[in-house]
Amino acid sequence: MISPWEVTGEVDYSKLIHDFGMEPFSPILNEIDEPMHLMKRGVIFGHRDYWKIVDAMKKKEKFAVMSGFMPSGLPHFGHKMTMDEIVWHNRKGGVAFVGVADMEAHAVRNLSWKETYRIGMEYVKAIIALGLNENSVIYFQSANQNVKDLAFELGEEVNWNELKAIYGFNGETTLAKMFVTAVQAGDILLPQIAFYGGPKPTVVPVGADQDPHIRLTRDLAARVSVYAFERIEKGVRVRSRKGKDYLENLKTLEFEMKFFEEHVDVFGDAMEVEEAVREIEIEIGGYAFIPPSSTYHKFITGLQGGKMSSSKPESFISLLDTPDDAERKIRNALTGGRATAEEQRRLGGQPEKCVVFELYTIHLLNDRELTEIEMECREGKLLCGRCKKFAMEKVRKFLDDLHEKMDEADGRLDMYNIISRFGK
Repeated sequence: MISPWEVTGEVDYSKLIHDFGMEPFSPILNEIDEPMHLMKRGVIFGHRDYWKIVDAMKKKEKFAVMSGFMPSGLPHFGHKMTMDEIVWHNRKGGVAFVGVADMEAHAVRNLSWKETYRIGMEYVKAIIALGLNENSVIYFQSANQNVKDLAFELGEEVNWNELKAIYGFNGETTLAKMFVTAVQAGDILLPQIAFYGGPKPTVVPVGADQDPHIRLTRDLAARVSVYAFERIEKGVRVRSRKGKDYLENLKTLEFEMKFFEEHVDVFGDAMEVEEAVREIEIEIGGYAFIPPSSTYHKFITGLQGGKMSSSKPESFISLLDTPDDAERKIRNALTGGRATAEEQRRLGGQPEKCVVFELYTIHLLNDRELTEIEMECREGKLLCGRCKKFAMEKVRKFLDDLHEKMDEADGRLDMYNIISRFGK
């Protein structure tokens, strides 16, 4: 069972791609200039419309990356995965939007506003320490009026039956939790409102459990926009969701066109046509949203197996853990080793079952180091004790460096555009 608030059981990612209607990520990999390690190593396994982001990066055109974090527990290595994806896209030219989901934490986890702010600022300092640039937009949901206004308008397009079908809500679900789904959609579409420069391709890096938010938001982006597009041979078929009269506005387009009662066929480069129509929509006061793109990463395994969870401190290494605490957790972590050292030397280890190797893959090692570790493990040359000791050294170095950078970030928060109800 997978939902934005709970994941249970084994996850079959191939089945997930099929059932959720995603696209596998690997076919698009060769189109990306210097893809990040999570892409190359198959940790990012699926996407929706990521080709729009690839195209924007190739052409040096504007795009945005947006994701958020619910401050219900301390940031850990699972959150770092999303932070790394945001920072990578940010460095590739995307404007970064980082939302702290304090409204969700308040509604779903019953945390006080001050507590969500205190925890949320640790996420903020962590992502800044990991390399987020100063032109990024960082905000707490409760303090961003643009998000709340947009959520209200989007909420007009959703009814109870739809929320029940998407999220499994029932008679016990509070109105606040239902409204949070509209706020999440407001988060995702925020980079495209006029205040932030209007429509642009936007990618949302998330775990697969967040896909219900993506699917709903993509539908809402279409419903609140005036014009709908359908690719046809040599052009685009344009319809109006607000009535036939809006099709008259398209007569100003400098393309060959053929008008019908319910639609207009516009001939030319499809992307250029759609951009021109969106400009018309903006001029008449519409949103002209581009349905957001998304990437999906695998769930990081807890140190004792199962999903890493903020509610189980021993299942994760927090970004705020002392190196000594992190070492203790790694020492007790589940591995892919055999029952005895002799058996491991003879049969080799099983890195695909090892949470320490997963830490190496997602967070700690470069390609050369990872290949060497995997080879030595499979050949039985590397036993789990020595492997864990190496992991402890890597994590200690990482945390020492991160904590130093977080302290520096704390001293330069004023250089960032942070929107919160309690100051910076």
